Amino acid sequence: MKISGRAWIFGNDVDTDAIIPARYLNTSDENELAKHCMEDADPTFASSVQSGDIIVAGKNFGCGSSREHAPIAIKAAGVSCVIAESFARIFYRNAFNMGLPILECPELIGEVQQGDMLSVDLSTGIIENKSSSKTYHAKPIPLFMQELVQAGGLIPYIKKKMNNRS
Repeated sequence: MKISGRAWIFGNDVDTDAIIPARYLNTSDENELAKHCMEDADPTFASSVQSGDIIVAGKNFGCGSSREHAPIAIKAAGVSCVIAESFARIFYRNAFNMGLPILECPELIGEVQQGDMLSVDLSTGIIENKSSSKTYHAKPIPLFMQELVQAGGLIPYIKKKMNNRS
């Protein structure tokens, strides 16, 4: 599974309140959440992000509360993947449960600039920065997690498995 898009750069410790502020948690409408994605970290993000773009961040991305709204907002905004030095544990699992692919790649951080074009092979973990012609190796996504992403998240994955048993 290969994806490509422009890089959006964020720093360390981007918490779930920066990803989707608590004042918008009164809805589970994906389109509404997308309108406010990353609003407190970058007020221009939601109106400027394009389908397929990639978030690149530092350490501990998704820390804070365990809200599933955070990966839903990112995915609904059109982001195809998040690459970070590391992820908060609960965000890591919530992302895959919602069908949002994420990769850990410490060597990439600090080398990618805002707007660089990235190409990512989710199955191998190979990341190419088309703007600088550099290649990086992230930890590949485990096969089961790839299946969750391909299905669109945990619920669609389970429904598909249940339908295949009938």
